[in-house]
Amino acid sequence: MQAQTPPVLNTNLIAAGFHALSEPLRIKVLEILRKQEMCVCDLCEILKVSQSKLSFHLKTLKLAGLVRTRQEGRWIYYSLNLSQFIVLEQYLADYRRFSQLLPANTCGDEYE
Repeated sequence: MQAQTPPVLNTNLIAAGFHALSEPLRIKVLEILRKQEMCVCDLCEILKVSQSKLSFHLKTLKLAGLVRTRQEGRWIYYSLNLSQFIVLEQYLADYRRFSQLLPANTCGDEYE
């Protein structure tokens, strides 16, 4: 039986996703966007933060692929990009699966 080749991971995008999830304000944004798409002005009002502060965090979420944007007139609307959450979930799920781990080579054995 031949071993399966693991799928190629976009490690930069995975790292960016977890980095984006490491900030409480960004998690609050994602929680709000779970319910509906929202304009940046409404997000600012709900979160009680300035647009410049929120824009920084929204940019991080967008670069991580966790949110999508669409422009309508002069307003930008944000929504969740569920496909990227699936990538992160699958990455973590691979650690959860039971797999046989080979023991480490004993240090110094090759010198005896």
